[in-house]
Amino acid sequence: MARSELGAKQPVFPLDLYFCGDCGHVQLLDIVDPAVLFENYVYVSGTSPVFVRHFETYADALIRLAAPKPKSLVVDIGSNDGTLLRFFQKAGFVVLGIDPARAIAEAATKSGVETRVGFFSPTLAVGLRAERGPAAIVTANNVFAHIDDLAGVVAGVRSLLAPDGIFAFEVSYLGDVVEKTLFDTIYHEHLSYHSARPLVRFFAAHGMELIEALRVDSHGGSLRGIAQLEGGPRRPGASVSEMLTQETKQGLDKAETFRRFGRDIDAIKLQLAGLLRQFKGEGKTIAGFGAPAKATTLMYHFGIGPDIVDFVIDDSPLKQGLFTPGLHIPVVPASAIAARKPDYLVVLAWNFASAIIAKNAAFRESGGHFIVPLPRVEVI
Repeated sequence: MARSELGAKQPVFPLDLYFCGDCGHVQLLDIVDPAVLFENYVYVSGTSPVFVRHFETYADALIRLAAPKPKSLVVDIGSNDGTLLRFFQKAGFVVLGIDPARAIAEAATKSGVETRVGFFSPTLAVGLRAERGPAAIVTANNVFAHIDDLAGVVAGVRSLLAPDGIFAFEVSYLGDVVEKTLFDTIYHEHLSYHSARPLVRFFAAHGMELIEALRVDSHGGSLRGIAQLEGGPRRPGASVSEMLTQETKQGLDKAETFRRFGRDIDAIKLQLAGLLRQFKGEGKTIAGFGAPAKATTLMYHFGIGPDIVDFVIDDSPLKQGLFTPGLHIPVVPASAIAARKPDYLVVLAWNFASAIIAKNAAFRESGGHFIVPLPRVEVI
């Protein structure tokens, strides 16, 4: 939030997670208007070198799998700044992004990646099919978990895909969330917490087939799902059955698994909050590094406020000069490390911890310490 908004009353929404005893799907029940969440979005993929490399290898994998003809259409739902689409563009394909964040979408178009401003819908998909023809590849990365009307999105994808096309998406994987206690990936943008078993059932009920379910490292652990139209040309890969087997072993179909998950969260809270208060009591200064949306969940649930963290560093110019939601901790550029010399940096963007620590080696060399809160508390 901007400095001018600090005195304004901020809306507060419940953040309760629900488990379906029938299909095993896990989701939020309280839905925030997506226009509130996404039309003034400030996260851009291209600011993270780790994520840029991830998207490059991801695009290569999809091209090998789909084997589309040159100049085939590739559409990215929730395309952000066009980072993924640029790799398809370089490979000789026609690309189109769709994103509701107007400023980011317009900047992507100016940079050479055509991007429509708006939310993807069945109506939009039918219009695009008439205008552009069928898509060989449709992607929806770190967005398929953000959408309330998933059935509507899949209906749109069905309308847009070529008969031999593929729909690929990446979402935070519920198996990793539970196994590694990645509870801070639970926030209002993420309505669904996906696993393979509910997805197989969901796609089958909507005229599609899940043919791959792959675990990838991004965001602490993600599921890369690939689906085709029902009766499509590809046989399901072994990854689907393997993931289903692993999920049964992990107990993702049992409510008790999630009760235990809650107890694990509380244990980490006690450890991290106690450590930070100990350092603060010793007169040490503490700052945060990274201002992702998930930091709000972590800081609120663990009781880490401005009495503990003096400021938060973020490399994105779109976030610098703003303040964290509710807690109102200032977000500043990395130059503040040398200027203000904190003793400890809590890596709130823990999924990029290795890259952040490597990039800021001078801080460690000068005697500073990093604290990585998840998947387990580490002082480096």
